[in-house]
Amino acid sequence: MRQWTIEKPEQLTFDAVRKLNVRIVAGRLAVLASEGPPTLEVTQVGSPPLIVTHDDDGTLTISYEDLSWDGLLDWLRPGRRETTLTLTVPKECPVRAGVVSASAVVAGFEGRTSVKSVSGEIVLDGVSGEIHANTVSGDVESRGLVGDLSFKSVSGELTVAQGTPHRLQATTVSGRITADLELPPTGHVTLNSISGEIVLRLPHTVESDVTIRSTSGRLDSAFTELSRNSQAGVLKTLSGRIGGGMASLSATTVSADVTLLKGEQA
Repeated sequence: MRQWTIEKPEQLTFDAVRKLNVRIVAGRLAVLASEGPPTLEVTQVGSPPLIVTHDDDGTLTISYEDLSWDGLLDWLRPGRRETTLTLTVPKECPVRAGVVSASAVVAGFEGRTSVKSVSGEIVLDGVSGEIHANTVSGDVESRGLVGDLSFKSVSGELTVAQGTPHRLQATTVSGRITADLELPPTGHVTLNSISGEIVLRLPHTVESDVTIRSTSGRLDSAFTELSRNSQAGVLKTLSGRIGGGMASLSATTVSADVTLLKGEQA
C-alpha cells in the first residue's frame, strides 16, 4: 500500500485502479472515465489535508481521516475543507463518491456507481450499469441513463434527461421528480413522493402498463388510453395499458401533482 498526504495542489498517476472511493466536503469533484493512466489532479485543497491511499488490490481512496462513507450524511466538523479535484479511472471501475456540500460530476462509467450528498448537486453524465444515489437536500441530474438507477432523498430533486432505464426507483419526501424516458420492453419505473411533484414524459410510441396515484394531488395524462378512478376521500388513480404494455410505470404521491406528458411524434 502507498499513501500520500495532500496539503497543496498536486497531480498523481497510479498503476491499475480497480475500485475508487472518494469523499470530500466542500468545493468541486469530477470523476471521469478514461482509457489513459489513472490520475488524480488536486487544484485546491484546504485544511486539514487530504489522505490518498492506493492499496495492493487496486483500491484507490481519497478522503479526510474523519469522513467515513457510512457517516457522511450526518457529517459536521469544523475546518476550511474546500477542495477541487479531478479523477480519471477506467470506465468499468466501481465508483463510490460522497460529498457534503461540494458539487460533483461523475461521467462515463459502466459498472457499479454509488453517490452520496448532503446538500451538494450531483450530475451523472452517461453513466450506465447499477447506480445508487442518496441525498438529503442535494439535487441529482442524470443524463443519458442506461441501466438501473435507485434514488433516495428527503428534499433533493431528481432530473432524468434522455433516460433509457432497465430499472428506475425513486423515493423522495418533498423533492420534485422530472424524467424524460425511453422505456425498453423490460423497463420498470417506480416513483414515490409525499409532497414532491412528479412530471414524466414518454414517447408517443411507448408500450407500457401505467398506474399513477395520489391522495390529494392532481393527476393529468396526455395519453387517452388511461382511465380515471376517483372517489371522494380515497386514492385517485389513472391507469391503463399503452400500446403492447410490455414495460411498467408506477408513480404515487400523497399530496403532490403527477403529470404524464407525451413526446412529439417524429
